[in-house]
Amino acid sequence: MPDAMSDQLREDMECEGLLECFHGLKQLDRECYRTLVAADGELTVDEVAERVDRERSTAYRSIQRLLDTGFIEKTQVNYEQGGYYHVYSPAGPGDIADDMQRMLNDWYAKMGQLIGEFETKYEERESASAEAAEQ
Repeated sequence: MPDAMSDQLREDMECEGLLECFHGLKQLDRECYRTLVAADGELTVDEVAERVDRERSTAYRSIQRLLDTGFIEKTQVNYEQGGYYHVYSPAGPGDIADDMQRMLNDWYAKMGQLIGEFETKYEERESASAEAAEQ
């Protein structure tokens, strides 16, 4: 994915590209997310790893990144004899979209502030240069 905003605006992007754009998620993270969305129910890490054809540890790291960003949810399932395991499912798309919208609004406000600071800073320098030239 391009780094410059102007490059990003010219690039054809799919909605899943937002996962990378907003949270720096990788291709495997998107594959794991799509796998969880396409599943009929909750999946274990082993099931996700099998479906994306990766080692369990690799899939687990991807699942952790998705958990950290709030794109998926983890549920503990207890065995009757004791012990437990975890299953994963996608978070609601509305919740994810709301989170990305809040993040975008925060980013937009911050960029607006920085643009204002840029203008003020360089107007002051321009004014100082003009005053020095007049003297």
